[in-house]
Amino acid sequence: MHQLLIDQLREIRRPVEVSLPDGSSITAPPCPAENLGSLEFCADLGIRFPYLGGSMAKGISSVEMAIELGKAGMLGFFGAAGLPLATVEAAIDRLMAAGVPFGINLIHSPQEPDLEQALAELYIRKGVRLVEASAFLALSLPLVRYRVHGIRRRPDGSIETPNRIIAKVSREELAVKFFSPPPEKFLAQLVAEGAISGDQADMASRIPMAQYVTAEADSGGHTDNRPALALYPTIRSVASRLQDEHRYDVRLMTGLGGGIGTPHAAAAAFAMGASWIMAGSVNQACVESGTSPAVREMLAATRQADVIMAPAADMFEMGVTVQVLKRGTMFPMRAAKLYDLYRSCNGIDDIPAPERDKLEKTVFRSSLAEIWQQTRAYFLHRDPRQVERGDRDPKHRMALVFRWYLGQGAHWAKDGEASRTVDYQVWCGPAMGAFNEWVDETFLALPENRRVVTVANNILFGAALLTRASFLRCQGASLPEETLRTEPLEDAKIKEYLR
Repeated sequence: MHQLLIDQLREIRRPVEVSLPDGSSITAPPCPAENLGSLEFCADLGIRFPYLGGSMAKGISSVEMAIELGKAGMLGFFGAAGLPLATVEAAIDRLMAAGVPFGINLIHSPQEPDLEQALAELYIRKGVRLVEASAFLALSLPLVRYRVHGIRRRPDGSIETPNRIIAKVSREELAVKFFSPPPEKFLAQLVAEGAISGDQADMASRIPMAQYVTAEADSGGHTDNRPALALYPTIRSVASRLQDEHRYDVRLMTGLGGGIGTPHAAAAAFAMGASWIMAGSVNQACVESGTSPAVREMLAATRQADVIMAPAADMFEMGVTVQVLKRGTMFPMRAAKLYDLYRSCNGIDDIPAPERDKLEKTVFRSSLAEIWQQTRAYFLHRDPRQVERGDRDPKHRMALVFRWYLGQGAHWAKDGEASRTVDYQVWCGPAMGAFNEWVDETFLALPENRRVVTVANNILFGAALLTRASFLRCQGASLPEETLRTEPLEDAKIKEYLR
């Protein structure tokens, strides 16, 4: 009897009827996975399912991943952060040639504003129509420039904005900034520079910086470790308030990311009203990700408590942290030690001799003087101003040297450098552990079986099944525990249910 109910619940496109002990019956309506979120959002982006693959820096959210998600009716963001412009441009060309919906990441770079500007200009020149704005502490001129480029009036008088932004935020005040029109000071500067006309500036004052905002809860990488159940309702209320305040012609929409690694988490997000969900950490463990097989093996063994916060390479001096894997690597502890030394010392020469000797032998495996020369040569090409400041400011020189280790930790992990396994920096949130617990002893327990669309389909299907079960429970049905299990299904079967 239980198996019959399980089979009926799985037929998510058909109603299911259940008899109650008093002889009456109740019905759960169909719940196609594409209806879990906002149909309007999906139509706007040209996708079928309300499922986004969030960006992961250095191409870890790869071109292959974005293409596979796009072909399956979802949308993936290519992780452009930390990559050379030529690499990003080549990725854009491949994505455009694939003919699928996609987006590109634009990460806030307060330490390297020229790089952020160069990326924004590249996206404008290549005709990239959707970016994911992440790690922003405040709005920037390059981001505003991207958003308002090509803004125009339609024949009916409405405003058309070709370039769209999905912002990832974990704070209410940032949601306000993104849901508000572009700042007047930036619009005035763009007019003065000849980037837009006065009429375009006037139009831009009537649109939101971002129509779509993803509430980023406890995620991998840059995160404030916010609980999703507390964060999402707050961000959604900001959207409602700003919609009423500005009376936009478009509807502000919110999604949820951070912690999305199981059908239960996805179902909870949609139950709170999320227009879409965004997955990140679990995608990094998939075969299409741009990281190394060694890292995928590490991620497959991760549990929820195996993550920790560590200093961020891109905002080291500001004390910003990122969430990383701690199991199997000493990176978090070593990075934290470097930040402690940065705070307590005025330069490399102030580091106590025993500490410096230990750093050179175990962490850098070279003299700090040699590391500075390598770092100096790198920034002479990338950003000469950093070299000029480092030459005259010992503390900044020390920061750049320490950032060498933080940056290399991500490269060693991505490249699978065997001699540096203990120094791998792997961005990861607790969703990875939740996913592993869910798929334990199933075919998805093996890293080689984890394909990004298989994972996404199972999360969506499981969320639809749980939503159907909730319909029945709300009407008084007492469901057997077996009906609430959402074991992962092989591709052929899951596609049959989602057809």
